Amino acid sequence: MILMLNIESVAERVLRDEELSLQEGLELLNLPDTETLRLVDAAWRVRRAAFGDRVKVNVLLNAKSGICAEDCAYCSQAKGADTGIPRYRVLAPDEMVEEAKKAQAAGAQRYCIVLSGRGGTWGEVEHVSEATRRIKAETGLEVCACMGLLLGEEGQAKAQALREAGVDAYNHNLNTHEDHYGNICSTHTYADRVETLTHASQAGMSTCSGVIIGMGESDQQIVKLAMTLRARRADSIPVNFLLPIDGAGLDGHQTTAHFTPWYCLRVLAVFRLFNPRAELRASAGREVHLRSLQPLALLIANSIFLGNYLTEGGQEANADWQMLQDLGLHAASGGAVQAGQTELAAAGAD
Repeated sequence: MILMLNIESVAERVLRDEELSLQEGLELLNLPDTETLRLVDAAWRVRRAAFGDRVKVNVLLNAKSGICAEDCAYCSQAKGADTGIPRYRVLAPDEMVEEAKKAQAAGAQRYCIVLSGRGGTWGEVEHVSEATRRIKAETGLEVCACMGLLLGEEGQAKAQALREAGVDAYNHNLNTHEDHYGNICSTHTYADRVETLTHASQAGMSTCSGVIIGMGESDQQIVKLAMTLRARRADSIPVNFLLPIDGAGLDGHQTTAHFTPWYCLRVLAVFRLFNPRAELRASAGREVHLRSLQPLALLIANSIFLGNYLTEGGQEANADWQMLQDLGLHAASGGAVQAGQTELAAAGAD
């Protein structure tokens, strides 16, 4: 059934904190290209009410690369992937701190320490904890850790140790819908990812959990993911568009063949309208799949990664800053997510 939504009224309803339905999300995702600018405008109204003209700038550190026994089909670092990426053990805390200072000098507000592998060892937790304590003492950066699964009592203990060291957020993406997860990974489950987010949240860390679009998922699964992340109250949602990588289990050349810049903007808008208070990040693949329409993504999302993505190159940092300047947008100060939630609630009450 097609509901023939009034796009402007959708924005009004979201600002009043009304939840959209699955059918409404499907209709938004399948709008014609000629109507997509109206959808971008609706998403911009919601984004502006929560975050104004601010953009959260994040920098990634690939602190351990390519040594992983998991078989995630999309990943260049997975077991069996033949992608020629660098492979190295976890960096020393001194190296993490040095790179953090570079990130701060580049204008970042959040520094994301990422380790490949199923889950961090206690030695790796101690490395990241030591680095975090120093980063918090020597810079003004937020710290986000991404160290794989946090399962069982040991996972809870590791999450608590990271939080006590000062880690602000933990990243663990759901990546795709539960019904599709078995098609992209066999070495762990969707439930393992949910448990990890629960333990991170219970330890007091903000949860950063997003998606990778372009792995053969259906439109319905995309909208349901947006709904799931709202139900889980994810604080930060990175929306990645799969980068085709030769040698990965899922190289992506076929599963992203239908992408157009207008389609990718509609995906971002759906995640924004279903998650109006979340820090929505236009992440990997934005340069490749949005192409010349990439600036419009920042009227929907309010967060980006500056520079490169783990094993894949991104847009030059100065090009990102120029894009933000041209849009009249500015780097956010710390605590932008919480401030955005308060401002949106006030807007919805008017």
